[in-house]
Amino acid sequence: MVDTMALLPPFIRAGRMHRTPPHLAAGLTGDDEVLLDAPDDRLGPALVAAARGEHTSAAALLAATREGAEWEHRDRYVRGLAAFAAARAEWLRTWRASAPDDPDALLVAAQLAVDRAWRSPARAELLREVSPLITAAAHADVRDPVPWRIALDHARGSAAGHTYFEELWAAAVRRAPHHHGCHVAALRYLAAGWHDAHRECLDFADLAAQDAAADSLVQALPVRAALACLTGAPDLRVPRERLDAAADRAIELSRLLPAADPWPAEIRNKLLYVLTRLDRRQDALDQLRLIGPYATSFPWHRLSDDPLGAFLKTRDDLRTAPSARPPDHPRSGRGGRARSGDH
Repeated sequence: MVDTMALLPPFIRAGRMHRTPPHLAAGLTGDDEVLLDAPDDRLGPALVAAARGEHTSAAALLAATREGAEWEHRDRYVRGLAAFAAARAEWLRTWRASAPDDPDALLVAAQLAVDRAWRSPARAELLREVSPLITAAAHADVRDPVPWRIALDHARGSAAGHTYFEELWAAAVRRAPHHHGCHVAALRYLAAGWHDAHRECLDFADLAAQDAAADSLVQALPVRAALACLTGAPDLRVPRERLDAAADRAIELSRLLPAADPWPAEIRNKLLYVLTRLDRRQDALDQLRLIGPYATSFPWHRLSDDPLGAFLKTRDDLRTAPSARPPDHPRSGRGGRARSGDH
């Protein structure tokens, strides 16, 4: 019998088999229990079924998010399913053949097409060919902001002008004014459009967070902008106080989200990276406890081709060397390695 879990290496990768050191701080997961990019208990079964070539579980999952207007979950599940389909697409082809106008199948197909085009040297040309698929996904359910997030990413990849991008942005926020994915797409467009736009990105992120509810994921947007400030040469226009304020806002959000859960894992991993770079060790340890066993590739892949190893090393440094300043401190002028494939 085929072990279907073995077919999911991009989503569940066992941690290295290190013996948990005796000085492990209270409340931290052992190294051998840490998972990278683990799906939650709704996405996991859909991925296992897809590994068997079955699409019905994925179809039911996305239909539920659409019917319940769970736009944040829907966005994350679409990205996870598309990432799986990049390696194993049989189930998606079967789904689209059986239901060519299904809004959920169209959405996964649009995300997959953009992902594939983005990784190609012929990105601009391939992205132009993807446009009709994104349009079809957007028309399939006019309430859904996720096709517009994909359209925003598509516009950035094809170097669309500001006027066109602003039209897409307006359409996205009409559907979901505080959709996190759309705000991240806009932040990335802003960063790509202007050299050293760190201050402008923080301004945009701060305004968006101020307008959102305390438990909205948009509260984590400023810390994402702060992370960008800390992964390149220091921008002297951005004072340390603004970076600390962005981290503080994300800490408040983290307190409202479930602990040791895959859902807020990426937000907490980004926050951990920023807190470490700001030398805020105790706050970083607090986030490690809330992260539990859930490491995410982003942002650790900016430091290493082994993101799990980078996460575990950062964690080890924090719990074993309380007085040591972490490497690549923001005042050193040396940052992590930005990846051109981040989109």
